Amino acid sequence: MAFVLINADLGAEEELIKELKNTENVKEVYTVYGVYDIIVKVEADTMEKVKDTITWKIRRMDKVRSTLTMIVIES
Repeated sequence: MAFVLINADLGAEEELIKELKNTENVKEVYTVYGVYDIIVKVEADTMEKVKDTITWKIRRMDKVRSTLTMIVIES
């Protein structure tokens, strides 16, 4: 599982949220205030699928300016 903080193009948050909610392995999407605009929870069967979702789907969306990924370490 990972959390991805996203900086979106100005005014594109709503459109991006709709696209994120329809992305495979994206489990939760929230608009937030602060340095980042959106936070996304990504969860899949394997860490490889989580990484692929972030790298090949989320980071390549047109309205995404930058991301910060936090991979959850489970004990």
